[in-house]
Amino acid sequence: MQGLSIPELITATQGECATVGTRAITAGLTTDSRAVRPGCIFLALTGERFDGNTFAAAAVEAGAAALVLSRPPAEPLDPACTLILVPDTLIALQRLAQWWRGQLEPLSVIGLTGSSGKTSTKDMCLSILSRCGKAQATRGNLNNHIGVPLSILAAEKGLQSAIWEMGMNHAGELAPLCALTRPRIGIITTIGSAHLEFLGSRDAIAEEKCTLARALPPEGCMIYPAADDYADYIASQTRAECLPVGGADSRVRALNPRSSAEGTTYTLHIDGAGEVEVSLPVPGAHMVSNSLLAAAAAWKLGCSLPDIAAGLSCGSLTKGRLSCKRTGDYIIVDDSYNANPESMRAALDTVAALPGARRAIAVLGKMCELGPQGIAAHEAIGRRAAELGYAALIVVGAECPETLALCRGAAGIPTQLVPTPQAGADALRALLQPGDALLFKGSRAAGMEKTLAALFPEL
Repeated sequence: MQGLSIPELITATQGECATVGTRAITAGLTTDSRAVRPGCIFLALTGERFDGNTFAAAAVEAGAAALVLSRPPAEPLDPACTLILVPDTLIALQRLAQWWRGQLEPLSVIGLTGSSGKTSTKDMCLSILSRCGKAQATRGNLNNHIGVPLSILAAEKGLQSAIWEMGMNHAGELAPLCALTRPRIGIITTIGSAHLEFLGSRDAIAEEKCTLARALPPEGCMIYPAADDYADYIASQTRAECLPVGGADSRVRALNPRSSAEGTTYTLHIDGAGEVEVSLPVPGAHMVSNSLLAAAAAWKLGCSLPDIAAGLSCGSLTKGRLSCKRTGDYIIVDDSYNANPESMRAALDTVAALPGARRAIAVLGKMCELGPQGIAAHEAIGRRAAELGYAALIVVGAECPETLALCRGAAGIPTQLVPTPQAGADALRALLQPGDALLFKGSRAAGMEKTLAALFPEL
């Protein structure tokens, strides 16, 4: 947002200017007073446990050019800093993002949502599109009503493409995010069981996810896995071109996939464009699906087959997303960032099928936000581990109904229930044998990365 003028900031936020300062806006916007840089805008968000207004003086001292506050400061501030007052700073943030999105035209936006695989698909899209022009993507997990505006405001003029991830866990949350991002291409990675606690059923999840499909313009393109249970429903919800991928007759599909601990190689086929060899740096059939979604989006934006293949082959995924590494005598699969029933099952399947592994052992934590269906979902994951022949299962967390159900489902294999991530590391250490493949996975709150770090700090 460099070069934004004070009058433009006032107009975009619809605020009242209490002080017109002399500092020019030469940097971006932040809502974190610790990240204030000279020339930036500090917007003071408030919540149940914090009030950004209390850090106004610190932001000015750090060099902020403008403050957007929801109440006047308790003490006079340096008049060199512009002070704008608004009734609600969150609404002001969203208004500013909406205004800035208009300044970024022409811009090709990929809107991305799904129950799992969003971040991996986003990373793959960025890796490809960065080879074809100036591209930007959501940083980290900034995919909600605060994160999406911040992602938009981090974009610079002259950008050619943007991949903006949009998350949700309640009905009605995607519509305002789609209105802010204005995507031309939509990707729904999966419609699964995540957030059942708040939405109640997969049908309700599909309805909310398809907000993206309904938001696309007629000249847009809706991309989704052909094998998804809701593929036909997604197609029925959009005016845009439909591009299901991964099916036997899909225009974009993978031929002859070959997997190893180092990744997956396959032939990418795109009708009318040709074929090219792709070497993904990660294993797993679900990662092939994610890569096809990214390839389809990049193709629709004009990327060549060689650029698509190079982007997929050379890209790296955000930490904790099915990272597969060898250390000493072990294959370590770090999928610790988050979990839901579909991604948990996919990770178990992937590790069990790794060539060259002597045994497969999983260290698993609870899957959150599943509501009344959580018990059955955890028990099913335990059964799946047993069906796949895992040598052992370590379940980390208090003896809550979900972890007990996971252990109950895995009754056919050696299973330990331990209270903490450190206890999980201790239990695993006693089991390790050369050649083992080790999976670490659970919801964010389970802290599976702590178990991994306790055993393999070098990773």
